[in-house]
Amino acid sequence: MQFLLTLKHEIIIRRILMSAKEKTSYSDEIAEKQDEQKRLVLFNDDYNTFDFVIQSLIDVCKHDEMQAENCALIAHYKGKCPVKSGSFEELKSYYSEMTNRKLTVEIK
Repeated sequence: MQFLLTLKHEIIIRRILMSAKEKTSYSDEIAEKQDEQKRLVLFNDDYNTFDFVIQSLIDVCKHDEMQAENCALIAHYKGKCPVKSGSFEELKSYYSEMTNRKLTVEIK
């Protein structure tokens, strides 16, 4: 009887361990995908006009006018606003163009 209990417990423990490994693996995959997904964040500054920021978001990030206005307002009142998301590689060109226009942006 003692052997059967031990065998039963061993089977339960194996199932728990396998389940934990699957969860860890799945969690690791999600974490990797989240690491890949970055955001281009626009910061408020005291130099650029609203019109210039809005036009830059339209030209560079391909925002429509409403989205560009909303992002400019959020950056103004909250200090920053994510304006584009993607992999680091995808965001590099947007970052370069925005900094060329003297806008303060960061890839996070």
